[in-house]
Amino acid sequence: MPRIAPISYTKLCKVFEKEGFKLLRQKGDHLVYVKEGISRPVVIPKHESIPVFIIKNNLRAGRISRERYFELLKQI
Repeated sequence: MPRIAPISYTKLCKVFEKEGFKLLRQKGDHLVYVKEGISRPVVIPKHESIPVFIIKNNLRAGRISRERYFELLKQI
């Protein structure tokens, strides 16, 4: 299994959109995504490079496994 590496916010947004998340709102430089059945929103900051800890926290909040994350990332 490859390591999770920092990626741009646009790629991370596409990963969550492919998993069925919808953009609820944008406040400043943060994008808020929601999905029915997931109680916590996923907040993605608009940075050139999203740190690994934010990616991992968002995957946990969105209930996306590590394997599924890499599958979705390959599709982009």
